[in-house]
Amino acid sequence: MATHKVDLLIVGAGPTGLGAALRLLELGETNFLVLEAAQEPGGLASSVKDPKGFTWDLGGHVQFSHYEVFDRYMDLALGKDGWLRHVRESWIWMRERFIPYPFQYNLHRLPKEEKWACVQGLLKASRDGKWQPRNFKEWILHTFGEGVAEAFLFPYNFKVWGYPLERIGQQWMGDRVAVPHIEKVLAGICLEQDQASWGPNHTFRFPKHGGTGAVWRSLAKKLPEEKLKVSKRVVSVNTEKRVVELDRGETYEYESLISSMPLDRLIEMSDRTDLAQEASRLLYSSIHIFGVGLEGKTPEHLRTKCWMYFPENNCPFYRVTVFSNYSPFNTPRPGETWSLMAEVAQSPYKPVNVEAIFDEVIEGLVATKLIRPADQIISRWHRFLHHGYPTPSVDRDEILERVLRELEKVNLFSRGRFGAWKYEVSNQDHSFMQGWECVDRILSGNREACEPTLNVPSKVNAEYNKRQEFIHHA
Repeated sequence: MATHKVDLLIVGAGPTGLGAALRLLELGETNFLVLEAAQEPGGLASSVKDPKGFTWDLGGHVQFSHYEVFDRYMDLALGKDGWLRHVRESWIWMRERFIPYPFQYNLHRLPKEEKWACVQGLLKASRDGKWQPRNFKEWILHTFGEGVAEAFLFPYNFKVWGYPLERIGQQWMGDRVAVPHIEKVLAGICLEQDQASWGPNHTFRFPKHGGTGAVWRSLAKKLPEEKLKVSKRVVSVNTEKRVVELDRGETYEYESLISSMPLDRLIEMSDRTDLAQEASRLLYSSIHIFGVGLEGKTPEHLRTKCWMYFPENNCPFYRVTVFSNYSPFNTPRPGETWSLMAEVAQSPYKPVNVEAIFDEVIEGLVATKLIRPADQIISRWHRFLHHGYPTPSVDRDEILERVLRELEKVNLFSRGRFGAWKYEVSNQDHSFMQGWECVDRILSGNREACEPTLNVPSKVNAEYNKRQEFIHHA
């Protein structure tokens, strides 16, 4: 077969690859190509319509942004009228009741004895300023104390990550974990007031039609048709010769390569055997996504809720989204059908019985009072994501520092949720901008100045919080 030549080759047409391609178009660059293994663009931000007419995302995605550039492209994708806007309602189901998220600011909803245990732990933690935590587990104890840790944070985080918390680092948290202020905690208890507005995604938007995947299908259509090739699976990468080979024998020569495939898989299929041992130490969890489509109207107690967290062992899932609340058009008959989407993590430390897990999910939905035994289920949809979430292990940054820099020496740039393996900048907006900023890096040759999302994620996330505070009070 003939060998094709291109200046900049992009592997993957998810948010990262499309961000890179759209940036190239803005800059007037034309000698590039995007290869996508699937039949359509979107990657982990794709959506699926099942045989019963229910639309499902590959996880609990919502659209919020740290970047004006990303906002501009979201408007371009679906226009001003293609979105539904929501105020976040996230809850925790435990102790047979709903508690607003974040847990530590809503302790007044707990039983009295547990409420006191949580306060005792928080008071002790606030006085213990000398101890320096070495991992996520120690950070939780140091920051929240034993009460909050044992009641919620320990069981929930194991359900999410699927790894012992001692193996997880603390470099990723930033704006993803609400560090408690003791006065605010005590005020909530004494005044018995819910405090639910914390977080970077307090408001968000969601596509009216087509799920999250509609965004990326639309943006992919902004590319010239010849610049995006689907059903093109890369099977080997020769970094020395700068050649990739596809599963059907085609080869592509490149000057620079941006890859959003999982970093460990990229190394496995490449000639960089010197990096294989380090890349194999990167941790990740797999995720099972379960869609449950139901007959009737959304129950009143779920009518305004967005998503819910489940730390207890009476259900296998860690999170459930009332997906029909995001858009009624996620169901085949809006107003007459509704839907729930549950997520279950799998890892070497947390195995899943695939044969039984869907029945266990249904039993869990009943046990947590999300559905009733008599409710009519009309659709059961399941998707397994082998690489679901990159785990920010204690040694992650050390691994990435060597592997990513070694690849960059041969003009191979691994970016995106699993390309860069940084959970703290793995949302859609982050991933899009990793591709966008990487193009600027390649064209300018200035790594630090052009890739803030990859290099200084805490700064990127903090700037967003300041901007959103202004927007919310405007």
